[in-house]
Amino acid sequence: MASIEEITRIVLIGCGATLVMDIWLVFLKRIGVQTLNFAFIGRWVGHLFHGRIAHASIGKASPIAHEAAFGWITHYAVGIAFAFLLISISGVAWTRAPSLGMALLVGVCTVAFPLLVMQPAMGLGVAASKTPSPVKNCIRSLINHSIFGLGLFLSACVIEWIFR
Repeated sequence: MASIEEITRIVLIGCGATLVMDIWLVFLKRIGVQTLNFAFIGRWVGHLFHGRIAHASIGKASPIAHEAAFGWITHYAVGIAFAFLLISISGVAWTRAPSLGMALLVGVCTVAFPLLVMQPAMGLGVAASKTPSPVKNCIRSLINHSIFGLGLFLSACVIEWIFR
């Protein structure tokens, strides 16, 4: 069983990594690249509570109260869950001596979640196959999740420095 300090480190690593990804997404948006609307994630989560898993188009699904807040909360909760995944694979000692390779590997592997779960559930098809440019969207997702992996490493380094 993990200690409170270890759990705190993992939660902070997940939040930090998600923040790094968000900074990347803000940069992309500023240079004119379309990024994910987190309200759509909140809409999907809101519909889950009503028993609806898949949509033909999440953009055309009925809006859910507070969907933007649900989307952001879900976004950070998933980032924390992915940090727990990293630590369950590499061990809690990783939080004290993080390696870039393991963080990037987990970040890259997490791209399976949007490609195989979120995009199909939101009506975009497996690996964005129902979008006008699926390969471009898949590459963009891979880059975003690689940035998340980098964020796992950077956050762990900062948190280790703070906890010393």
